[in-house]
Amino acid sequence: MELIDAIILGIIQGLTEFLPVSSSGHLELGKAILGAQAVPEESLLFTVILHFATALSTLVVFRKDVFEILKGLFQFKWNEETQFSLKIIISMIPAALVGLFLNDFIEVFFDGAIVIVGIMLIITAFLLYLADLAKTTDKNVSFRSAFAIGMAQAVAILPGISRSGATISAAVLLGVDKTKSARFSFLMVVPLILGKVAKDLMGGEISFHGDQAVAMGAGFVAAFIAGLAACTWMIKLVRQSKLTYFAIYCLVVGLIALAWSIWDRSVYLPQTPSF
Repeated sequence: MELIDAIILGIIQGLTEFLPVSSSGHLELGKAILGAQAVPEESLLFTVILHFATALSTLVVFRKDVFEILKGLFQFKWNEETQFSLKIIISMIPAALVGLFLNDFIEVFFDGAIVIVGIMLIITAFLLYLADLAKTTDKNVSFRSAFAIGMAQAVAILPGISRSGATISAAVLLGVDKTKSARFSFLMVVPLILGKVAKDLMGGEISFHGDQAVAMGAGFVAAFIAGLAACTWMIKLVRQSKLTYFAIYCLVVGLIALAWSIWDRSVYLPQTPSF
């Protein structure tokens, strides 16, 4: 892997992990426009490194929150921190179930289905626009809303649906305070990322060559710095009700994707797999 490629991939990972534009959707668009072979799949180890970098950037941004949560947990009481941790666990259930039982079904949508990507980007735009219109409240995330937000995260597995956009929008539309919505959205994904990293590391499929060290390190640093910037920026945008800018972007890209699918007859709707 070239050094510049590693840095670019790191920046993309760091930004799209937090900004509501759907990294998976953009990857599918890139494959369709440039050709599947033009967007090489990075090694599993590099993917793990980039995911760990974005998880680490989240922990750094919310370091005070994480410290308070851990301190509260070790008090072994039914306090606010214990309740928040339980809400995070509840929010993870839908995505975990989808990953376990619907993985084959989901993979069908990652096969050049640009029509689906375009439609999902437009849906993301609509959700972001509605979230910006929501009234400001001081409501916290409840156990019921945690599960609903988790459902939004599960749906965001589809290419074109932004994870951060879907979860923040769901929380805000449920009446949760906008800043608290962003905080919960970013913290809820950390256990999933770390779990995925651990699973990949223990899977025995990772290989490493010494000549990759510099590129891997550059990608990690790029993803970490981009993640810090994107996470901090996103919190401010949500608080200031400026998600409409991303809504416009997703709408434009979604419409372009639909137009591309009409122009390119090789683009198709995926066949629903049989169970």
